[in-house]
Amino acid sequence: MTQYQKLFLALLRLSMGWLLFYAGITKVLDPTWSAAGYLKGAITFTGFYQWLASPQILPIINFINEWGLTLVGITLVLGVFVRLSAGLGAIMVILYYFPVLNFPNVGDHSYLIDEHIIYAVVLLLLGSFRAGRVWGLENWCSNLPICSKYPSLRKLLG
Repeated sequence: MTQYQKLFLALLRLSMGWLLFYAGITKVLDPTWSAAGYLKGAITFTGFYQWLASPQILPIINFINEWGLTLVGITLVLGVFVRLSAGLGAIMVILYYFPVLNFPNVGDHSYLIDEHIIYAVVLLLLGSFRAGRVWGLENWCSNLPICSKYPSLRKLLG
């Protein structure tokens, strides 16, 4: 990998990390925020999303949403556990895609592909390229003694 490729891979990781971190931390810091409106407005898989918006499930969904975005963003910015967080983040953003899908239109301005699909593909790309090893903390973390004791941790790290 050339230095330019490393630079742009690191910039992609950092920018995607900041985007997700900011989306999450603003939800964490806003005590009035809830996913209820988004879930109740689902066009596709309405039964599933209505269930997620039910009073007994919604607090869990809000917590996962707020902290999931925040933590995936932090791991991408720091460049640690990128493979794991990229996969989990891709699942999360795909779950954001379906409520606005009115096949083949997605929202008001997209046809099949919208920003959620792009985010998922970028996250999967970052995980598959082991982007945390490019100017991130994964190389350092994978050399810790605990990784020698438990080699399967290296796979999670990248």
